[in-house]
Amino acid sequence: MMEKLRAAYQRMNQRERMMTLGVAGILFLLINIFIWKWILGTIGNSRRELASRKATRAEQTVYMKERELWAKRDQWLQTTQPIPKGAEEASTLLDQLKQMGGKYNILIENPAIGSGETTPTHHAVFASIETSSHWPDLVHFLYDVQQPDAFIVFESVNLAVDGSDATMMRGKFKIARWFAPPQRKKG
Repeated sequence: MMEKLRAAYQRMNQRERMMTLGVAGILFLLINIFIWKWILGTIGNSRRELASRKATRAEQTVYMKERELWAKRDQWLQTTQPIPKGAEEASTLLDQLKQMGGKYNILIENPAIGSGETTPTHHAVFASIETSSHWPDLVHFLYDVQQPDAFIVFESVNLAVDGSDATMMRGKFKIARWFAPPQRKKG
């Protein structure tokens, strides 16, 4: 085989030899670029995967160290998270929001209620409201609404200064109350 190649090379004139060497050089370069790109890509992917595994391992280590804390929190959640009594829970949430709003002179407009998502960890009902109030009153209202024992969360909040009165705040809120999921009974 090598003899045939050597003989073919000997029969070529100078121009053909230069062209053959040029094509061979370009092919060698392209193959090297492809191989190096593949090697460097593999190294990069390996580094990303290693970093991801290290982060996961660090997270698992923290969870293992804090196992008792999380067990206590889960037990508290199992015993404290309320069970929905019926379809009226959304209405009850809205009444509760109106009562707290009245306590701080919060004007509640455009109320709406509904049933939210159901996940393995909670079942939600929500109330959507728009508010108009002074900033300090709104802060007190938000603080009172979201207490840990109430299981009330703000799913969306949009606050802006009222265009007609710079001392007033306008807010749009979607507030949900999370209940124990249907498959879990209070422990």
